[in-house]
Amino acid sequence: MIRGTKINLRPLTQQDLEFFRKVANDPEYNGEFNDFGLRNSVDLEKGFSVEGLFGPHQGMLVIVDQEDQIVGDMSYHQVAYGPNPASQVYEIGLSIRPDRRGRGYGVEAQALLADYFFRTYNIMRIQASTDIENIPEQKALLKAGFSREGVMRKAQWRNGAFHDLVMYSKLRGE
Repeated sequence: MIRGTKINLRPLTQQDLEFFRKVANDPEYNGEFNDFGLRNSVDLEKGFSVEGLFGPHQGMLVIVDQEDQIVGDMSYHQVAYGPNPASQVYEIGLSIRPDRRGRGYGVEAQALLADYFFRTYNIMRIQASTDIENIPEQKALLKAGFSREGVMRKAQWRNGAFHDLVMYSKLRGE
């Protein structure tokens, strides 16, 4: 478990699967910026059965409060900027339950996961992108110690249109 002040990050458990099955296609949980069409909850269960959705290259962590109640989830995957293993970075993303948003949980979760990756892996960079209109997430990333890098024009197809994304990063030592 990765311990924080308000929240902790932990691997998914068998008991968590029911919650994530329920919210897989819930527009309120996923929000307007995570609407990528219908999701197959069987994929979640397959991923869980293989490696618990917590592998070195990609995975998912559950965000829980200090009473171990689910607040949301964080996902991550490696991105390669060339064939050299030293050019691997992690890209992270998160979803917070609608009734738990605006309390700083996302800020803390993103800072905790970045710190964990820097302590665990020999990487220089963690990155996150968000919709150019997702101002709350942009503010959260800045509060978590990430720096805004720029706009990726029309980079994401979502809800019937291409959308601009803003890229943020945090470097080792920042």
